[in-house]
Amino acid sequence: MFLDTLQQFCLRQSNKIAIEFVDEHFARAKRVRYGELEQIVLRTMAMLRVRGVGPGDRVAIQLPKCLPFVYLHLAVMRLGAISLPLNTGYPARELAYFLGDAGARLYFGDAAAQDAVSPALAGLPALTEAIFLDCTSNADFDKLVDPLLPEDAAGIRTPADPDATCLMIYTSGTTGQPKGAELTHGNLTANLASLHEAWGWQNDDVLLHVLPIFHVHGLVVALHGALNAGATTVMHRRFDPAQALATLVQRPCSVFMGVPTIHRRLVDAAAANPVSLRHLRLITSGSDRLPDDLFAAFEATFGYRLLERYGMSETSMLISNPLHGERRVGAVGLPLPGVEVRIVDPETGALLPADTVGEVQVRGANVFKGYWRQPEKSAAAFTADGWFRTGDLGMCAPDGYYTLKGRSKDLIISGGFNVYPPEVELVLADHPAVAASAVIGCPDAEWGERIVAVVVAAPGMTVSEQEIIDYCRAHLVHYKAPRTVVFVADLPRNAMGKVQKAELRQQFCA
Repeated sequence: MFLDTLQQFCLRQSNKIAIEFVDEHFARAKRVRYGELEQIVLRTMAMLRVRGVGPGDRVAIQLPKCLPFVYLHLAVMRLGAISLPLNTGYPARELAYFLGDAGARLYFGDAAAQDAVSPALAGLPALTEAIFLDCTSNADFDKLVDPLLPEDAAGIRTPADPDATCLMIYTSGTTGQPKGAELTHGNLTANLASLHEAWGWQNDDVLLHVLPIFHVHGLVVALHGALNAGATTVMHRRFDPAQALATLVQRPCSVFMGVPTIHRRLVDAAAANPVSLRHLRLITSGSDRLPDDLFAAFEATFGYRLLERYGMSETSMLISNPLHGERRVGAVGLPLPGVEVRIVDPETGALLPADTVGEVQVRGANVFKGYWRQPEKSAAAFTADGWFRTGDLGMCAPDGYYTLKGRSKDLIISGGFNVYPPEVELVLADHPAVAASAVIGCPDAEWGERIVAVVVAAPGMTVSEQEIIDYCRAHLVHYKAPRTVVFVADLPRNAMGKVQKAELRQQFCA
């Protein structure tokens, strides 16, 4: 399994750099070799065990991106406990929900936020201790583990049960309270094996890591992916376009992973002086749809065709454009090795023919075991024959390439016609005065749902609501054109850059 593979790399290549952490708070980058990583993780395990953490316990980690986050996460899973990474942006009320719902035993938080979050920790019966760390240095964490020796973790074997939960990621909760998706050791191992084969992970790879690490994309796909290959990760505390671009150009990096927002900012940063990134072996895009214009702009600016892929918190990666072969604009690609994908009628469950939009369903060893303590929702998430209902709409081309058409809850039914928001958003993206857009459906007495385009105007450009509507009517069948256009300064996005349409519906559908 993944943890066994990582441990073997730590023993076999102890002097190789595992993580090089770059932070503006440090005079120079912190370099952690694989052998050192193993020793620190063992001492961290001993520290956790002293505090009573055992198999199945939930340990919440709400820290900024830092090395202690990595040590704690790996140590928790090695103990057979469950790592619960949390976004530092959660306010106290949401934090209290996550900790209470998960029944977290131990909580690690940012010292800078202690006063703000402490009220949320009161009255949580399962929580035995809250530890706050100053992540502008490693001093606080060192004080926790320095008194302990790696030998203090002796006798703790790497978990052997592939069905044991090791990681819990809370979903966004756009249709009610967030749910904890339980990912097992077997889930992580299966997905990493698929990505190792599909993306050709190599031992001599160097990954530039600029993503958050409380999310599947940054934690599992990127960091775990590099560690599973025994590769080196150059980890930036936060994403800065100029710094990232300089690192990609000057360092022998071979792998980079980002979201469309990150890729857009890289293109903007290089607008005056385009550079080549052809030396990179793999640059991926995920967590949100890659706009067609950005696909073209990235290639024109850097000489590299982005590889778009598709995954979920509940499944990690599912589909990817090929490493060698056509990287099709607008498509998320082909099923990964070991992953089955089908398109079905969301009402009847009947299989649909090629080029027909339906619900995307998946099956494979990478698919999570269920939602934490929610057996009814877990059962409803799977079909009788074991396929996971992703809730995403998509279609499959005759040659096997999949294209997503948005979330099923985002589907708009106006006047009896189905309207898929990405179709309208693609047209809006071609308008010179539109910098970004999101299309939502609002309840309407006459049409059932009214199509609303939420638009961010391009800098220095002015455009009217009627101009936008007329433009869409000239490029779309009439029922797909928005009936209302609202202009905003920016679109609400989550930490991964994905537009939060639930917030837009709440704001503009009142």
